[in-house]
Amino acid sequence: MNRFFTALRALVLTAAASVGVIAAAQMPAPPEIAARSYLLLDVTANQILAQKDIDSPVEPASLTKLMTAYVAFDALRAKKITLTQTLPVSPRAWKMPGSRMFIDPKMQVPVEDLIKGVIVQSGNDATVALAEGVGGTVEHFVEMMNAQAKVLGMKNTTYKNPEGLTAPGHTTTARDLSILATRLVRDFPEEAKYYAIKKYRYPGTPSTNDTNRNLLLFRDPTVDGLKTGHTDAAGYCMIATAKRDFPNLTGGRRLLSIVLGASSEAVRANESQKLLNWGYTAYDAVRLFDAGQPAATPAVWKGKANVLKLGRPEAIVVAVPTGSASKIKTQVSRPDPLVAPFTKYQAVGSLKVTLDDQPLADVPLVALEPVEQAGVFGRAWDAVRLWIK
Repeated sequence: MNRFFTALRALVLTAAASVGVIAAAQMPAPPEIAARSYLLLDVTANQILAQKDIDSPVEPASLTKLMTAYVAFDALRAKKITLTQTLPVSPRAWKMPGSRMFIDPKMQVPVEDLIKGVIVQSGNDATVALAEGVGGTVEHFVEMMNAQAKVLGMKNTTYKNPEGLTAPGHTTTARDLSILATRLVRDFPEEAKYYAIKKYRYPGTPSTNDTNRNLLLFRDPTVDGLKTGHTDAAGYCMIATAKRDFPNLTGGRRLLSIVLGASSEAVRANESQKLLNWGYTAYDAVRLFDAGQPAATPAVWKGKANVLKLGRPEAIVVAVPTGSASKIKTQVSRPDPLVAPFTKYQAVGSLKVTLDDQPLADVPLVALEPVEQAGVFGRAWDAVRLWIK
């Protein structure tokens, strides 16, 4: 069982690391976006559709709270905290400047309400209270954030606090933010519902402080997240995600836009909407293989099975310029010979996708089923066959 989870975790990390495969084929030109940097990711296909300066260091402002939530959700899953558990509000939390949930030291606030305060109201006070409840201290919680960033493969991110106020060295990149946002939605699908909440306030706090700053939640019914941020240094930032129905795609097609350093709240929303709409119209999503469907079944040697089923546990989907699906070609690249044993979800080669004979995507393939090593006689016989071959 431990080998299964180790392989599964490696699979998820491999998929996350493959985000950002740069296609050499001719691609549609993205619209002009008024932001310092931006990124549009087709989450379903795991492909970047548009980008600008995605590896340049930026201040994340309240987009920092995505990692705060990720660490808190992980603590919930591990049963270190519960949604109904109440946490105290320290003087440090109460005195936090900037966006607030308006909680104070007289209150004992349930974890679920603190999560809503972090996500909907972007409350710095709620963020510190939650960080102290999960990590014991803010400083230890920040260590947990940085450790998690390394696990997720966020190579150019360093956290100095859980709320996102400007601090020396507190930086990330658009690419790293895309990894975090994608993993947040995939790893915690139930908890991701909090990002779609339009209005929330804790009893006894100002009624005027109840509206999510993500304007797209109120404009586009397909948008279900994710987070906004603003400081003088960072400008106006937004990560928006939408899921829309799409032909031949069960469960819909999800896109994620990241706009960093816009000039106003309205501009970040408008530019995010522009990116999402462009992505859905400029690109088609093509399902190449269903979830669990082998993309190849090559021969395997010295195993109890004769073939190794290579594919993905999720559907293999690629994004292509609208109307160009017929020009797609695929080729499996793998080691040869394949010699058992193989564990379930062990990475074995890749599916190379081309468009007009130019690279489009490189999808990691895994063993869909384990293949155990054959007995002594079977291994010996295959050794002879390999020698003859």
